[in-house]
Amino acid sequence: MTFLVDLPVWAAIPACLLLLSGAAITLAGAIGLVRFPSFYERLHAPTLCTSGGVLLIAMASMLVFAVLQNRWIVHEVLIVIFMIVTTPVTLMLLGQSALYRDRAEKSADVPRKTETAKADPGIDI
Repeated sequence: MTFLVDLPVWAAIPACLLLLSGAAITLAGAIGLVRFPSFYERLHAPTLCTSGGVLLIAMASMLVFAVLQNRWIVHEVLIVIFMIVTTPVTLMLLGQSALYRDRAEKSADVPRKTETAKADPGIDI
């Protein structure tokens, strides 16, 4: 069984830097979630920061286990692919449902549909 003490310094330093930067980016997204006033602003910060943070943390994990086990680990690649695919889709669905709800409640701070968008149902502005 290999332990982290077996990790050479040339791999430990980049792995630590990737891990710390990924954690810092994810923390920035969490702070943005708490600090921003509106739902739409709160929606944007965590989605971008979480994707970037997970990417950097997965790269650190791939580096460590590739060096320790002398083979590439595919699990992290799948995690990154699923995050890259699902995060923007979730962002769009939550944003559109909130916009639909706000328009249905006739909220004053939400822009109305333009005449072009009303004429063409395929355009959702």
